[in-house]
Amino acid sequence: MPPFPDDDSRNALAADCRRCPDLTGSRTCISWGNGPLDADLVVVGEAPAEGDPDADRWRGGNLTGMAYTSRASGRQIRSLLADAGFDHDDCYFTNAVNCHPPENRDPTDDELANCRPYLIEEIETVAPRAVVTTGNHATRTVLALDGDSLDGFLDNVLEPRYSDTLGVPVVPLLHPSYQEVWLARLGYDRAEYVDAIRETVAGCRP
Repeated sequence: MPPFPDDDSRNALAADCRRCPDLTGSRTCISWGNGPLDADLVVVGEAPAEGDPDADRWRGGNLTGMAYTSRASGRQIRSLLADAGFDHDDCYFTNAVNCHPPENRDPTDDELANCRPYLIEEIETVAPRAVVTTGNHATRTVLALDGDSLDGFLDNVLEPRYSDTLGVPVVPLLHPSYQEVWLARLGYDRAEYVDAIRETVAGCRP
């Protein structure tokens, strides 16, 4: 099991945020990025789920205030990257949208746009080797920084794109919630997927 992130690694960029009325009303707290500010990778999720108050420390970002801290997706993506050679000291975790959308709906384009300045600030502060996006919405919001679109998410998994705005490559991965569903379609088992992540990120140069 990966280590739970230290509360001191929580990188709160604002005391409060009310840019998105629906999210302000549905969140328990803002789920901020967490991890070393000199990490090799910035890992971008989609949005915090509602969370599980009965779980152990891994209750989810809506309850912990830290991205990718759920019992399922949080532990899964952290374990996946650790197996690929990028442990908790190498990764900074954040989200495309930092507040829980009501009923776990997809974030809207406006909500993604409202959170993008926070995401840019985080990536510029960390200055990583690469940005790893997990899932469709995370990938789309990062590519939008360069005015790029996405034509078929699965076709872009593990296909790096250089971001002129961020000055680093962007590597799309499957969202951990759907990883088991889509790995076979991509022609990987988990071990092969881990190897492909290691090789792809190792080949990235800022």
